[in-house]
Amino acid sequence: MLSGVWCLASAWLEEVPLEVLRQRESKWLDMLNNWDKWMAKKHKKIRLRCQKGIPPSLRGRAWQYLSGGKVKLQQNPGKFDELDMSPGDPKWLDVIERDLHRQFPFHEMFVSRGGHGQQDLFRVLKAYTLYRPEEGYCQAQAPIAAVLLMHMPAEQAFWCLVQVCEKYLPGYYSEKLEAIQLDGEILFSLLQKVSPVAHKHLSRQKIDPLLYMTEWFMCAFARTLPWSSVLRVWDMFFCEGVKIIFRVGLVLLKHALGSPEKLKACQGQYETIEQLRSLSPKIMQEAFLVQEVIELPVTERQIEREHLIQLRRWKETRGELECRSPPRMHGAKAILDAEPGPRPALQPSPSIRLPPDATLLTSKAKPPKQVQKEKRTKASGQLDKSPGPNQATVVTASGDACPPQDVPPRDPVPQDSAPQDFIYHGSQESLTSQESEDTYL
Repeated sequence: MLSGVWCLASAWLEEVPLEVLRQRESKWLDMLNNWDKWMAKKHKKIRLRCQKGIPPSLRGRAWQYLSGGKVKLQQNPGKFDELDMSPGDPKWLDVIERDLHRQFPFHEMFVSRGGHGQQDLFRVLKAYTLYRPEEGYCQAQAPIAAVLLMHMPAEQAFWCLVQVCEKYLPGYYSEKLEAIQLDGEILFSLLQKVSPVAHKHLSRQKIDPLLYMTEWFMCAFARTLPWSSVLRVWDMFFCEGVKIIFRVGLVLLKHALGSPEKLKACQGQYETIEQLRSLSPKIMQEAFLVQEVIELPVTERQIEREHLIQLRRWKETRGELECRSPPRMHGAKAILDAEPGPRPALQPSPSIRLPPDATLLTSKAKPPKQVQKEKRTKASGQLDKSPGPNQATVVTASGDACPPQDVPPRDPVPQDSAPQDFIYHGSQESLTSQESEDTYL
């Protein structure tokens, strides 16, 4: 597991200078530790930083915050454990078992049968079939869950999977696959504006969009693109929503079939589909693909307008949809705004944990001596002279000071001990995060 993590980190370091990477980590830590404020006032800045790429050490945590999986977990404490302990439906368990070894078989997390990676993948997928029994299990959910498990523990991966299935790609994994069919028609219609040459060729060959886009969209390109490109696409996908998936598909179609030279090798249906199944590494390369996706002018409004058009055509030709999916949420901001009822504030856990008797003084904190002195001053009121060591001043309810009275001597406060206010237990000013998922990358 750790070697895979270091491979990902080293791949990032080869492209991003170490100093720049540390600066980005610091910025992301500040955002994550003050997430609600950033989402409310500086969402555009979050989007720009997602487009630049989330630092590997914080990617798992950031995906949870962006998707709303973190809030889901807080709202449902113990739910995953309850589902995990349940036996599950044998119908789905057999299918899931058969699919486990197919997910990233060369990744050391999933390479061994019965290993911890396959066990966690089974737990997450089984839990979802119990959480949404009417939907059950779809094979395309397995690579989604596997990628999540590479970045976070099973419980967090489960709630992120729930968000993907319910908020980002609702209806994709239902039995009839109606949502993916609609999005195929939307993609094909948008292609006419983005690349008329590719659109005309696919129309002439009468190639249904489902033949080339089903795996792209249902697996969020996890089984199509190089690994570094997958991560960058997912960074933007969790922030901006399904429009990123549409843009990636349009970019691939445009550069694979968008010129007469490239169409020379695609004289028939078979050749065209093979061209789309064996895409050129150049157009899938991380830097090229991400820049093309960012610059492609396809918006949520265009997608929703085309969705209404295709939905109307569907009803005219096939009748009503059998699966009533919830409305699609276009990214982190839309999910946050749609969160019903009181929403718990996200509280990060500190990573620097000191012993109970240790002290931590910040620039704003006052030394213990000064704090003790201020407390004694408030308790005794304004006196003309200090009382003796064995005397105390009594303050009446009106605030008048009575003559000093003898009291038993108090034990002196050790100078090296800080008041309880300074013991570091839950400050949000930590430099790194201690959440368990951060150990994955």
